[in-house]
Amino acid sequence: MIVDHRTYIIRTGLMRDFLALYAAEGLAVQTEHLGTPLGYYTTEVGELNQVVHLWAYTDMADRQRRRAALEADPRWLAYRRKAAAAGQVLRQSNAILQQVDFTAFASKP
Repeated sequence: MIVDHRTYIIRTGLMRDFLALYAAEGLAVQTEHLGTPLGYYTTEVGELNQVVHLWAYTDMADRQRRRAALEADPRWLAYRRKAAAAGQVLRQSNAILQQVDFTAFASKP
């Protein structure tokens, strides 16, 4: 399993607007293609105005297939255009996390 860890930095004062637009127009279509996220969070302590979400995939091929379907969906494209025009996101970062297989480190008798 891999996890797609995405962090968005939202302009100060626009978090509520960002989340409202996503809830109204992005969430349903995104979960239709990607499944339910492992988590969708906002920060309370530390660097504020962050949205962090985590998506699980079997492997990179699974991620590529599901994200390609999302990017081909006109509803998602319309949401992304609206979100971009709103100018709520300052920047985004992305990391692919790979699950550790601890059996590879187990002692052998």
